[in-house]
Amino acid sequence: MRKFILSLLALAPMVMYAQDNTWERPEEEQQEEVVKQKENPNAKYLRGAVPEVDGKVVFSTHIAAPGKTAAQVYDILHTYIQKMMKEKNQLENTRFIEEDAQKHVLTASFEEWLVFKSTAIVLDRTRFYYALKAECKDGGADVSISHIRYLYEEERNPERYTAEDWITDKEAVNKKNTKLYPGSGKFRRKTIDRKDFLFNKFESLLK
Repeated sequence: MRKFILSLLALAPMVMYAQDNTWERPEEEQQEEVVKQKENPNAKYLRGAVPEVDGKVVFSTHIAAPGKTAAQVYDILHTYIQKMMKEKNQLENTRFIEEDAQKHVLTASFEEWLVFKSTAIVLDRTRFYYALKAECKDGGADVSISHIRYLYEEERNPERYTAEDWITDKEAVNKKNTKLYPGSGKFRRKTIDRKDFLFNKFESLLK
């Protein structure tokens, strides 16, 4: 009996240690893994991600520019948009269509490559057209992206789409709102990514 008690005492530190190590937290870790697996990689692109105004797809946002005048906001965005126009993804029809320094309004028409996949043997891309407008004011700017359209597979079987007939909730998201359709979905995803990049970039510039 004495030997049995001594052996239990000898095991006690090992039991206490086991309670502190990772083997005593499997349920927590497993639950975190299950949550990760359940996260939908398409979540940000599902229903509601492409807004419509009077039947037209229009992305818009207000970007705050604390302490900056309308003229300063205009100059900052004008400089950056000019820089955008010289990037390698831009095409021949990219240009300003309005530069009003008095009203502090900028409108640019963009034609650029939107790339879905690029490898040594595959280049999947579309011409991407849109209008970018910035209405600058003291303390911020109202920015919008509209008149979105695409020219796809122009060298083989040209296909022309507008945002309204191709990337809306109805055209690109399944009825259960769990995934994007294969064809239109890739256009929707990349368009949203491009919009997010531009809006985030303007926000960082105007901070």
